[in-house]
Amino acid sequence: MFENEYTWGNAVSQGKENEFHLKFEDAVKSIKQQFGKNYPAIIGGKQIFSDSTFDVTSPSDTRIVLGTFPKLTISQTNDAILSAKNAFPKWASTSYQDRVKIFNQTADEFSKIKFELAAWLSFENGKTRVEAMGDVDESIDFMRFYSYQLEKNEGFCKQTPHPNPHEKTRTVLKPYGVWGIIAPFNFPSAIAIGMTTGALLTGNTAVLKPASAAPISSYFFVKNILDKLPEGAINFVTGEGNTVGRAIIESQDVEGIAFTGSRQVGMTGLKKFTEQTSKPFIAEMGGKNPVIVTRNANLDKASEGVMRAAFGFGGQKCSACSRVFVQKDISEQFLKKLTEKSKSLKIGMPWNADTFLGPVINKEAESKFEDAVNLAKKDGKIILGGQKIKNSEYEHGFFVEPTIVTDLPQDHKLVTEELFLPFLCVITYDNFDEAIKLANKTEYGLTAGIFSDDSKQIDEFFEKIQAGTVYANRASSATTAALVQSQPFVGWKSSGTTGKAAGGENYLQQFLRSQTQTLCD
Repeated sequence: MFENEYTWGNAVSQGKENEFHLKFEDAVKSIKQQFGKNYPAIIGGKQIFSDSTFDVTSPSDTRIVLGTFPKLTISQTNDAILSAKNAFPKWASTSYQDRVKIFNQTADEFSKIKFELAAWLSFENGKTRVEAMGDVDESIDFMRFYSYQLEKNEGFCKQTPHPNPHEKTRTVLKPYGVWGIIAPFNFPSAIAIGMTTGALLTGNTAVLKPASAAPISSYFFVKNILDKLPEGAINFVTGEGNTVGRAIIESQDVEGIAFTGSRQVGMTGLKKFTEQTSKPFIAEMGGKNPVIVTRNANLDKASEGVMRAAFGFGGQKCSACSRVFVQKDISEQFLKKLTEKSKSLKIGMPWNADTFLGPVINKEAESKFEDAVNLAKKDGKIILGGQKIKNSEYEHGFFVEPTIVTDLPQDHKLVTEELFLPFLCVITYDNFDEAIKLANKTEYGLTAGIFSDDSKQIDEFFEKIQAGTVYANRASSATTAALVQSQPFVGWKSSGTTGKAAGGENYLQQFLRSQTQTLCD
């Protein structure tokens, strides 16, 4: 059976929060001794260094150089793809039972060092210690859950009935070949490892390109699993998206892509990858996620859930709440509670125990925040936040205030476009039907939430909302923090390409194609 790692949740339920924090602080001390190393790309089982490199710095303090990675060329990326292609026959013929053993072993090894991995991640992309541990836990969960699914389904090989006793028939799901894995900065452990596990566990080989802002977490995964696989089965390539990512998408030897990132990049990649032939392109491409707050809501729960969903990790989650629709007659009460809670959030270095909100990822995100604020001032009303934080403690990082905006037109750019920032638009409505229509008025369909104590409204919300991952009355976070197995994570409309949920029982089948086999007497 599968069980979630659930480190922080277990610590809270067992009254061991102090133990959790002590372990994390010890891990921070340990990893600080390792800052500044040169890391290789990995092609065909070999470490590849380069004279052309880039530094990975902490968004909390850019003076902290976490490591240096190679900027690979198109030729080197193609070498990685060829390596994966050559390794495919051997790895594809490995029994599913042996593949399951490898990934369960890797998950167990990750579990033993999860505090160190979470500490690295906190410095790498600015997640708080609890968020960072959640990211690492999800990586472990993906490896174990997908292994459980492959074993439960007996490698997706199934006998089928036939009325003719002289014909024996079965269906077999088989791997495609080489998969390109293009991962984002915001879940550099969970999403990178989850997608790569999906490809490898099913017998495909992989070329993993992490986000240049956060390659360290996925490097540790590749390093850990490398010697357990045939040479070349996994390759780790770093560098610019326009070079390395483009080479992966344009290669005729890549049979499938798993991508997480923006809609613009995802759709461009999909069109390019499939312009000559039909090939699988699994993409999760963001959201503009709504929460509906009705007059029947518990406003303490609603304000808490919206605040956590909007400002956790600075809104840099595809599942973050960025639009709130509040019934007019309770809007003043709701906004008062929401602003009070949001004002109290501790902004600081993310590896500190009391921090709720760390930095945004880079200068580009900080500039995007400034642009959004200027637009909000022009066309709406900022009721909280709107400032960069540049005092002496934070001057070398990318810290901004959680920001709440009202009085914007319903079709305004800030209301319709994904920002990936701690930036929340609040819009009022008259009746519930209007709220559902407004919530659905978006090209995205990833997550959504509602706060209401009226069961009929909740049922109607679940029936009519156009999103793949939806929640009711969730104070811990109105739209974020889906758990592997319990809450398979899937987007509708422009939020995804397949309708198959990560962390769900149908995910692995996307990396496989069906073959029907008939044996006649």
